[in-house]
Amino acid sequence: MSGKPTLETVAKKAGVSVPTVSQALRGTGRISAETRKKVLEAASKLHYVKDSRAASMRSGENHEIGFVINQLQNPFNAEVISGAVDLLEAKGYLVSIVDTRDDSDRQQRQLEAFIRHGRGGLLWVPAADTRSEALELLSAQRIPTVTFLRPVHRDFDHVGIRNAEATATATGYLADLGHRHIAYLGGTEMTHVRKERIEGYERERVRRDLAPSVVWDCEDYKLAGLNALLDLRRAHPEITAVVCNGDVVALGASLALIRAGQLPGHDVSIIGFDDIQDAAAATPPLTTMAVHPQKLGRKLARVLLDRVEDPSMPATVSEISAELVIRATTGPPRDPA
Repeated sequence: MSGKPTLETVAKKAGVSVPTVSQALRGTGRISAETRKKVLEAASKLHYVKDSRAASMRSGENHEIGFVINQLQNPFNAEVISGAVDLLEAKGYLVSIVDTRDDSDRQQRQLEAFIRHGRGGLLWVPAADTRSEALELLSAQRIPTVTFLRPVHRDFDHVGIRNAEATATATGYLADLGHRHIAYLGGTEMTHVRKERIEGYERERVRRDLAPSVVWDCEDYKLAGLNALLDLRRAHPEITAVVCNGDVVALGASLALIRAGQLPGHDVSIIGFDDIQDAAAATPPLTTMAVHPQKLGRKLARVLLDRVEDPSMPATVSEISAELVIRATTGPPRDPA
């Protein structure tokens, strides 16, 4: 199909007039059940979605952006959103934010709602089980789209993180301090991001001939990190250092040690990932792989603005390297008593 589906293309597909299509989609008029079914089937095949702001879209004056993200409560996501919104609002755009909670059905409803209400662009962290239906919908609607963290289609611009590189750096730093028993803590599903991060940890572990790997599942929030670190130490008392899937897990793990009367960086070394604001403010301050979330958000916004300005340019992929920020939660392994 050469362009965005319209009432005219649906009418042509169904072999009826444009007024008939309009009435069938609105459920009005004296139209037979057979004709209505034919129109609805044609609209579905063409991925037609009614656009309540078609006039503004045609005039090129649509300045509303949708941001579909996963786990809005995660401080990393909140800081990314803050950076993106700051830049987009400075350019005269309004940003609407929704949370899929990693649910593809919920995501589909949100994407259709954004299209129905005429968003002029989309920043998108795809749900882990995103179906082809969502990709086809966005492609058919010609929505300027930038995916974040999880790439799903080569036709969309993408901004991501060099995850394996980062966790290899973290693991290597701990090995240089003298740690041999290093665990990976955080995440439950094998998402694109977590898979790459575990790959980096495993690769460096093998390269350094460290002790066998321990990958410990944990939901990505602070209390889960606290409980998981306690469980991990009971099951593997030999562990002296932990590479975490994110800062919130690492902060929870640090709290677990403190509650047990121990000290992060002395009894067990802990490295986070992201460098959210709480990482530097924590007691003790958290060693982490910094990706500067607010800067990442601004990068996302710039890529989307470039796409809106030039819809015909080739899709771009931008991957950001993380920087090791050494603070107080890492140190040499404690000598056995």
